[in-house]
Amino acid sequence: MQFDPQNIEQKSIYKLLTGIVIPRPIGWISSISEEGITNLAPFSYFNAVGDDPPHIMFSAGHGQNANKDTLNNVLATKQFVVNMVTEELVEQMNSTAQKIPSHESEFDHAGLTPIPSLKIKPPRVKESPIAMECELVHHYTLENSKFGGSTILVGRIVMFHIADNMLLDDFKINLEMYKPIARLAGSNYSKLGELFAVKRN
Repeated sequence: MQFDPQNIEQKSIYKLLTGIVIPRPIGWISSISEEGITNLAPFSYFNAVGDDPPHIMFSAGHGQNANKDTLNNVLATKQFVVNMVTEELVEQMNSTAQKIPSHESEFDHAGLTPIPSLKIKPPRVKESPIAMECELVHHYTLENSKFGGSTILVGRIVMFHIADNMLLDDFKINLEMYKPIARLAGSNYSKLGELFAVKRN
């Protein structure tokens, strides 16, 4: 079957795209408003985009009537932290996806601990074993949207925070200790599962 995205509903496009592009890593983005209110939300339109210098991206939807707090905060302050989600943090991550008033903090809502970053103002999630402090370098809003659209935000990583037990020799990540989760479609998530290696020729 073939589908022209111009001829199907937005929710159908969403189901197709999030069902096809799997698994997706989750960027748990912490930010802070100009008034000093902390925010924390998960984004599965997220990935690394380069290492020289190191950059990551995530995409934030606008919704029908207003931007998400994360998007407003990052555009205003030009800073954010990517906290990585592990198996132990799934329920708290899911809790931060709920809509709460902008004057409240998802840290409090989910029972998480904000701790200071070293180079930027937004706090990190203490419970997350890996976090990356980022400074916004570029953003681009997708054109010709029907229902609010999305803005892609690219940040330069200015500091890595990695728990000691997550590191092996030569800067390699210990996957047995890390245990990240990934987003699938709907309410489904995945663990790493069986690993295999293919050496390059």
